[in-house]
Amino acid sequence: MTVADPTSAPPASARRPAARVQNLSKVYGSGEARVVALDDVTLDLHAGEFTAIMGRSGSGKSTLMHCAAGLDAVSSGQVFLGDVDLTSLKERRLTELRRDRIGFVFQAFNLVPTLTAEENILLPLAIAGRRPEPAWFDEVVDTVGLRDRLGHRPGELSGGQQQRVACARALMGRPDVVFADEPTGNLDSTSGAEVLGFLRRAVDIHDQTVVMVTHDPGAASWTDRVVFLADGHVVDELREPTPETVLDRMARLSVAGA
Repeated sequence: MTVADPTSAPPASARRPAARVQNLSKVYGSGEARVVALDDVTLDLHAGEFTAIMGRSGSGKSTLMHCAAGLDAVSSGQVFLGDVDLTSLKERRLTELRRDRIGFVFQAFNLVPTLTAEENILLPLAIAGRRPEPAWFDEVVDTVGLRDRLGHRPGELSGGQQQRVACARALMGRPDVVFADEPTGNLDSTSGAEVLGFLRRAVDIHDQTVVMVTHDPGAASWTDRVVFLADGHVVDELREPTPETVLDRMARLSVAGA
């Protein structure tokens, strides 16, 4: 559950966006096969917050995350990471920005099976030709709670341990934003809670910005803010969520959209 003290958080007007999308639209196909996944979406993703993006299948939530993370090209509109307009960058510069300033956590873990946990955690830095900061490495490893498993390969780790390695890898480069796409989707409830607890601590202790796509009200309750999508539009948001308030809001939105 959310452990940050909401009374200590600055008002929404005082929080700067770590990332934002402005008048963002994403269209797939053409003619009769044309699908509008996102329709003129404007949204700020606040720095130092844990944000969940929710919606029914086909609502556009994963498309929004992929566009905001620079993984998918937009049809129109703009995507910003800080003050940098991702939609204006050439592919090479965009690739470098994703490598250096964005962290990713996916449902399928995406670990290299022949590398140890430590090697997987350090892989993005190795690709960038950067050395890890020893103090930061120790801090991340201790936060993720896998120091005694660093020499193990993914096949020797549980699903929850593998996903925590993936989370540590996402944090190692000190990214501006970590985007997590259904990070607990392949995990049991205990392992899922371990991963969500790690992401929560990353926000509370390290002032990280985390944006998570999820369909699970329980997972959303670990966050500071839930943004709801329907038919490619942002239709509502909820702060200080609980499983019950998320379920209630989803039910109301479902009735309104019926």
